Amino acid sequence: MALEITDTSFEELVLKSDKPVLVDFWATWCGPCRMVAPIVDEISEEYEGKAVVGKIDVDANQEFAAKYGVRNIPTVLIFKNGEVVDKQVGAASKKAYVEKLEAVM
Repeated sequence: MALEITDTSFEELVLKSDKPVLVDFWATWCGPCRMVAPIVDEISEEYEGKAVVGKIDVDANQEFAAKYGVRNIPTVLIFKNGEVVDKQVGAASKKAYVEKLEAVM
């Protein structure tokens, strides 16, 4: 399962990570988000120990969604060394997310 990230844990889990981080910005009411969720969970299992994979509910945690200009969900941001290095707005295939993650490893 992907990590549940909050505004409180974002800095520690994402910005200070020594591994690449994939963050799925989502909401419970978002249909495409529900399609992406199992993909993010699969990637989390496959990259355990190699990357951090998590999701943040934008309704409950608005600080970092606003900071990174997330206006449409799902939005997946890829971080490396605390910086956004890639993004995917809207639902995409597992292959698309994996390719973005692999590119920064």
